[in-house]
Amino acid sequence: MTAPVKTDVLVIGWGLAGLVAASEALAVGKHVTVIDQEPRANLGGQAWWSFGGLFFVDSPEQRRMGIRDSPELARQDWFGTAGFDREEDAWPRRWAEAYLEFAHREKREWLRAKGVGFFPVVGWAERGGYGATGPGNSVPRFHIAWGTGPALVAPFQADLERAESVGRATVLPRHRVRELTVDAGTVTGASGDVLAPSGAARGAESSRQVVGDFRIEAAATIVASGGIGGNHDLVRRRWPDRLGSPPATMVTGVPAYVDGSMLEVTENAGAHLINGDRMWHYVEGLQNWDPIWPGHGIRILPGPSSLWLDATGRRLPVPLYPGFDTLGTLAHLRTTGHDHSWFVLSQKIVEKEFTLSGSEQNPDLTGKDLKLLLRSRLGKGPGGPVQNFLDHGADFVVRDDLDALVRGMRELPGGDVLDADLVRSEVEARDREVGNAFTKDAQIAMLRSARAYRGDRLIRTASPHRLLDPAAGPLIAVKLHVLTRKSLGGIETDLASRALGADGDPVPGLYAAGEASGFGGGGVHGYRALEGTFVGGCLFSGRAAGRAAAAAV
Repeated sequence: MTAPVKTDVLVIGWGLAGLVAASEALAVGKHVTVIDQEPRANLGGQAWWSFGGLFFVDSPEQRRMGIRDSPELARQDWFGTAGFDREEDAWPRRWAEAYLEFAHREKREWLRAKGVGFFPVVGWAERGGYGATGPGNSVPRFHIAWGTGPALVAPFQADLERAESVGRATVLPRHRVRELTVDAGTVTGASGDVLAPSGAARGAESSRQVVGDFRIEAAATIVASGGIGGNHDLVRRRWPDRLGSPPATMVTGVPAYVDGSMLEVTENAGAHLINGDRMWHYVEGLQNWDPIWPGHGIRILPGPSSLWLDATGRRLPVPLYPGFDTLGTLAHLRTTGHDHSWFVLSQKIVEKEFTLSGSEQNPDLTGKDLKLLLRSRLGKGPGGPVQNFLDHGADFVVRDDLDALVRGMRELPGGDVLDADLVRSEVEARDREVGNAFTKDAQIAMLRSARAYRGDRLIRTASPHRLLDPAAGPLIAVKLHVLTRKSLGGIETDLASRALGADGDPVPGLYAAGEASGFGGGGVHGYRALEGTFVGGCLFSGRAAGRAAAAAV
């Protein structure tokens, strides 16, 4: 074993939560060491790849868009969505209350002071559709960081690198933790393997060749190692019965290093893991035509107009429309016996409504390019990234008429179960409902209602029209896969991000933040999330962990 490195605060994982925790500890003069198993190109972790969506309550952006929000309405939505129903939800409930207060008051101005700006149009994600006290956002709350995920990472990365340049911080890539060291019940640091240097690009797989070992002694240790979405075996082992059987095939929404390996290590040091069966996976996943990591999937961020069919061609039930209830849709599709489903839509819909998740799929917002933004969001034709998928994506079928479209759908893997007559029946029935101002089709009624919100009318919701209208064509079908993404459970923590043991007492010296802690408390979202709350949860829990760890040193 090499000679130990000594530090005030050790942060394991350099994603957004870890960077925020490091920034907070550095701000009060502590020496911080940040370690990660990946090459330094991955600084920022999964947040760098994110769309940068943030959940605010009663923000200036909302008020300018005519959205009336309130803490009371946000709480109603959060708790109706979370469905807290377990004894171990005690701390997650407290975290939810604290996060709602943060999202209402301090979060926006704190980020603005860090130099983060926000796109003026507020999005409406997870719309629910079950009733006032059921899951979903009653109003639009999805605020996009101007610059997307990289803009959220940048100020905290800059804090770390400034401190590193003057010797107040140490950054150690390729350090994989095998054990948290414990002395008389107190966590005193970590030890593990030094991996071979790697020139792998951001997100790409890196080698696991061991070239040495390390030991770090710390007065406080923060675990901010992320979730499990890159580890399909672990996802399937934790898959809950309430979501049916786990898919045999999935695409992967996070790099392979998001493997959950630190959770067992942290549990071995005395931390209590809770809500491991709560998870958040998307059902609008695409095979990336230009992959970076193994099984790389991209999520469509759909507007609400596409006709959603299961693998056989049957329309999904109310209110399982695009953008309404992610987990409800996942649970329903797992009852069909197939791992895929379909969107059927028109060129007019794809031009107006299709956005792809991720910083790299949104060069206008990520690059803060106003000219490109206006051209891609308001101009004629799909944006460049969407057009690339239309041209090269394995899951897209584009045809001029419905018979040819269905033939193309049936030619894709698994398409043989598609019932052509059923597809035609569903499309034609839907189109008849668009023919006048009256309808019994809840999706058509919702589309008309959505366009009363000028944000939807401007950039997210096409005017209702017949899919088979030649003027709206060509027709497009998209094969959709389950895409792994977030674990909603994790290390149980109190409001100071102190890791708790099975007896409910803090484990001395140990803290947890970000997805490793269920974004706070071991599961601040409960069963479901309202979107814009994942990177926000990293910000909030990372801040709490960094401040508390620094205060304890």
